Amino acid sequence: MRSDLMLAVHNLEVVYEGVLRSLRGASLAVAPDRIVAVLGANGAGKTTLLRAMTGLLDVHRGKITRGQVTLDGTPLDTRRAASVVRAGVSQVMEGRRVFVEFTVEENLRIGGHTGSTADVTANLERIFAMFPVLADRRGARAGYLSGGEQQMLAIGRALMAQPRFLLLDEPSLGLAPKLVEQIRDLIVDINAAGTGVLLIEQNAAMALSIAHHGYVMENGITVMDAPADTLRADEDIQEFYLGLGQTASLRDVKHYKRRKRWLS
Repeated sequence: MRSDLMLAVHNLEVVYEGVLRSLRGASLAVAPDRIVAVLGANGAGKTTLLRAMTGLLDVHRGKITRGQVTLDGTPLDTRRAASVVRAGVSQVMEGRRVFVEFTVEENLRIGGHTGSTADVTANLERIFAMFPVLADRRGARAGYLSGGEQQMLAIGRALMAQPRFLLLDEPSLGLAPKLVEQIRDLIVDINAAGTGVLLIEQNAAMALSIAHHGYVMENGITVMDAPADTLRADEDIQEFYLGLGQTASLRDVKHYKRRKRWLS
């Protein structure tokens, strides 16, 4: 795999409204055949990272002040959102964001707006084959779907553009465990079909169970970067995300352990 054939973030810094710094040096890379997980507590900068990668920062009064986002070695952060989609990068936002008054089919067609009419028709049938539950409810209003069905619709809408890379922001949020398993398996299938996946998740167990590589973000900085199996085996990762995650940071955990060793 050539190192330039990937979606990458290089030492990115982002400021909101010229004052509030959200990213302070975030870096990562996603190869086309890989699932990459990004872990981090609320406020770590994960959503800002996705906005910077998909041309949505200006909508939220954000600006890149340092660093770069590239696709196959070419700058991506200078493009507007529609151009990013045309380049092959699609995003599923946190909270699904489906158009509740529109039908399932109308939502999907909106996702294919960058393609031709023939492309939209062909992709629509491809998505319905991938999501039979959506095919059964193609004429139903999206607002009447269950949470899991809405998440499938949001993912299907993003796939309508036939992206090379799919960016998922907390796809398991608010879903029952059984539905989380379905979404997990769906992500694996999407990746197996040739789409690189960047998975932003607080559900570390789910994310690391399917990822090839992982990053950990804290306070806008990438603080860990390792293969997923290495992160799964890391005691500090286990302790923070499965135990102390609501009250401490990963750095706090490491500092506490060092201090405990010094005092013992």
